[in-house]
This record gives sequence, structure tokens and C-alpha cells, in this order.
Amino acid sequence: MGNAHANAMARLPMFFPDAPAVERHTLVGRDEEALAEAADRFGFPHTETDWADAIEAVDVFYNLGPNHVHVEPSVAALEAGVPVLCEKPLASTLEGAERMREAAANADVPSGCAFNYRFVPAIQHARNLIADGEIGEIRHVRGRYLQDWLVDPDAPWAWRMDADLAGSGALGDLGAHSIDLAGFLVGDAVGGIDRVSGHLETFVEERPVLDDEGNVEEYRDVTVDDAFSAQVAYDSGAMGTFETSRFATGHKNDHAIEVHGSTGSLRFSLERLNELEVLREGDRGYETVLVTDESDPYVDHWWPPGHVLGWEHTFVHENYEFLSAVAEGGEFSPSFEEGYQVQRILEAIERSDERGEWVSVE
Repeated sequence: MGNAHANAMARLPMFFPDAPAVERHTLVGRDEEALAEAADRFGFPHTETDWADAIEAVDVFYNLGPNHVHVEPSVAALEAGVPVLCEKPLASTLEGAERMREAAANADVPSGCAFNYRFVPAIQHARNLIADGEIGEIRHVRGRYLQDWLVDPDAPWAWRMDADLAGSGALGDLGAHSIDLAGFLVGDAVGGIDRVSGHLETFVEERPVLDDEGNVEEYRDVTVDDAFSAQVAYDSGAMGTFETSRFATGHKNDHAIEVHGSTGSLRFSLERLNELEVLREGDRGYETVLVTDESDPYVDHWWPPGHVLGWEHTFVHENYEFLSAVAEGGEFSPSFEEGYQVQRILEAIERSDERGEWVSVE
């Protein structure tokens, strides 16, 4: 994430001339040698091993660390009057997310949760179509986020597999994106999520820890989920189904969403992120729309029609919107409040799995 956001900041003045001027000032890390190398690559003249010292040195604070370090630095920055952009999920626990939400509400500066997929031009286009009533009344939302990087049972242990560090596994890492994207697309049309039924599964219970030479030092327990599925009931009566997995063989980064309405449907997959499949009333089949025209959201800043964008461009768009909000003293979406609402749903899915029954979103 440090690489992705630093790259985005470097691209801003080239493609978004009206973006505020940005100086990449201080990079925070634990290992001084690795930190110095990263700072040189990412274009930061200063480094700190204590995040508190970094907050004092900057005008805007980006919290891109693992989930368990989202709360304290973000709250401290906001209490010091420093705007914060924090990676998703907002926190590793619902209680932590609530603290961040309250800090943001009490601060007089912008804050945001980095759900970068909202800034895919095809997603922005889909949201506009839904808002304009192009597919009618929303009946069903179907979201999935499938990867296969843990299919090998000998794949090494990492912090994302520890509940104390990550909070949850595929649920928080991938499912947070799907839940947020669904809310972004259809929230105004279907209202909130009333109740959920969730199922979490861990397929490999322990994984090897490797030394610098790739030899196995020990095995550690995997204390988070490898995959989850959930059904949701919206206030409007619409239905939703969601699934994520790190064990979906053949899927590298398949973040897909479908929205079915009374008169049409939309389909999107991140693995073909410049395309949106659209079915309108009277159509005999889906039309594949290449969302690269100058009239499409954000695309006028980039290349001629047909010259496609990629994953990294979502971070440029996200940084443009967030830093513009900071410069202008405006609001940014997705906010900490929106990140907290996603966390509520993630917590309800875990609670449902523990109880083996439908539960209300509290």
C-alpha cells in the first residue's frame, strides 16, 4: 500500500493539474535499514520509526499499516487536527472502528477509509446507471472476491493469518471491499442491511514460518478464516449474497459484483476492470461497455478512448479526491463513518457463524 499510494502521489501533478501540490515528506517503519531503502524508492526525504513523531511532522497522515495499528495512530492524528486516510478494513475490531469513527466525528479535518475500488471508472459509471433508474428496482446484489494465493498448504505464514493482527481473514481483507462496493452502488436504492447469515471456514490450520533462506523455522496456527459466504437481507426486501476466498484456484484478483433490477442488470469484474456488462429492458443479452471514453468518470485525465486503465489508477483517483478534500476543507467519501458501517456488517457475519443462525446488524 505504501508503494501504491506513493506512486499515486507522484502521478497526480502529471495527470490532474488541479490537484493540490503534495510533498512526500516522512515515511514510517520499524526496520531502519529497510525503511531507508523504501524511502529512497518511494521518494520520501525523511523517515521515522515512531508514528507519533511523524504525526508532528506532516500536514496529512496516511495509515497504511496492518489492521491492528489502524486505531491508535489514526485517533492520535485526528485529535492533533491532522487529516487521516486509513487503509481498509477500518480496524481489526468493531470497538476499534467505533473509536476511529468517534475521533473523526469530533475532528475538524477530513478523514477517509481507503476503499479504492469505488474509484474504478466502470464502477462510477455503474453507480450512475443505478441512480438514474436504468435497471429499475433493485432485487438482488451478488458480490464475490476470489483469490488463490493460499491454495498451497505450504504457503508461508503471514500477519494476515493472525486474528490478533488482522482481526479476520478473507472476511476483512477481501469481504470488506465487497460489502463497501455493494453499499456504494445500491445503498440509496435498498437502504441498509437488516440481518445476515454467515459461514466462515479455515481450510489449513497451520502454516510454516520461513527464515531468510527459505527454510522452515516453525509452524504457526492460522487463527482467521480462509473463506466466507454470507446472505444478507436489505431493508427494502432486496437480497444479497457475498463470498470471498483465498483458496479459489485459478482466480488471481477476481473482485466481481452483479446487480439485478426489475428491468435490467449490471455485471463487473476487477480482472476486466475497464468493462461493464449492461443489460437494459428489451435487450436480448448483455452489452459489454468499454469504459474508457473521455465522458466517463476520471478518464478525461488519462489516455484516448480504448487505451485502458489499470489497478494503480484507482489509487490516483482516490488520492486526488482525498487530498482535494483536505485542501478545500471539504468532506471525503468513503468516510470513517462508512468504514465503521462496513465493520458492523463484518462483525455480524462473524457473529452469525458463531451462533449458526441469522443475526441482526447491531
